[in-house]
Amino acid sequence: MAFDISRRWVLTGAVGASVACATACTTSGTAAAEAAFPADAPSAEPELLGPRGGVALLSRNENPYGPAPSALKMIEYAGKKGAYYPDIAGKNLAAMIAERHGVTPDMIAITTGSGEALCAIALIYGQKGPIVAPRLFWDTTALYAVNLGMAEIDRVPLAADMSIDLSAMEAKVTSETGLVQLCNPNNPTGMVLDPETLKAAVKRMSATTTVLVDEAYMELANDPDANTCIGLVKEGHNVIVSRTFSKIYGMAGIRVGYTISSPETAAKIQSTSMSWISGVGLAAAIGSYNDTAFLDFSKGKIVEAREMILATTGVLGLESLPSQTNFVYFKSGKEANAVQQAMKEKGVYIRGQYMDYNEWTRVSMGKIEDVERFCKALPEVVSA
Repeated sequence: MAFDISRRWVLTGAVGASVACATACTTSGTAAAEAAFPADAPSAEPELLGPRGGVALLSRNENPYGPAPSALKMIEYAGKKGAYYPDIAGKNLAAMIAERHGVTPDMIAITTGSGEALCAIALIYGQKGPIVAPRLFWDTTALYAVNLGMAEIDRVPLAADMSIDLSAMEAKVTSETGLVQLCNPNNPTGMVLDPETLKAAVKRMSATTTVLVDEAYMELANDPDANTCIGLVKEGHNVIVSRTFSKIYGMAGIRVGYTISSPETAAKIQSTSMSWISGVGLAAAIGSYNDTAFLDFSKGKIVEAREMILATTGVLGLESLPSQTNFVYFKSGKEANAVQQAMKEKGVYIRGQYMDYNEWTRVSMGKIEDVERFCKALPEVVSA
């Protein structure tokens, strides 16, 4: 099945019209932004980080448009100050986060990526009772505690539309529950919960146990302010919200994340930190946290790529979930691991099978040219 996609998506026939229409609304007006945030220049440096040459790395939900120039400037500064412990920087970042969200700095716990905080929370609360969570969510950090024999996960099946079944989760919560863990938007489905339904359910569950809402992708949602659960923390509910600099900020390799919770809970999370966060990471986070020009650019490129993939799966008649993240979860009609292998042979890396969702595949948003490679290869792979 021939399916040739050029850089500007100039196609012929019904396929071309559909895809070109879907991308036109996302590509207009980006020339100035691309000039302000140029792609990586060719380099003779050894390939120590990132994909090897010729590989389209679309498997790990990374954002290759970061770090922002504002972050890189602070990274250079931090390198020159690398002889010193970064405690002051951590306090400054906490103050910046607190100011944005209308909380106090003692409600912020900063960790080495949100992953460290999520692992700590699983250890702290998993010892009290089972972690009630959706059957399909980003469970790596909860499994960290499980693998240490410190917790168990009580998985709740997803609803028929692959969304998190909040009613079924709420029915599982008892006084013996150690923690409720949600990911919103969810990973790998990419779906956002209805905000009013979510907040009402979280309020009720938090009256019985601690509720953790992992918002790693929230800045990529259509309306982050409406969807976040930070307001519930401010109202005094027993809720923890986690965020990261790995996604919209493009700093997955620099490792900075944070939680927002009550001061008592924040202190408990912070006390589990293995060591100080890198001064380079803190400096980069400080430099880019309020860089709205970069954040707008970053989100714009991610949305552009996402629309390209949704247009392609739509033209092919494949079911895709309504993502508000930097990845798309779609049903190919083939074994996910087979799709992954076929794509790998074409130099495009995507995710394989999650649990027993054997026909569902997750593809991340990378550089536009890499996403184009995926879109060009997908028809050949699913029709083979």
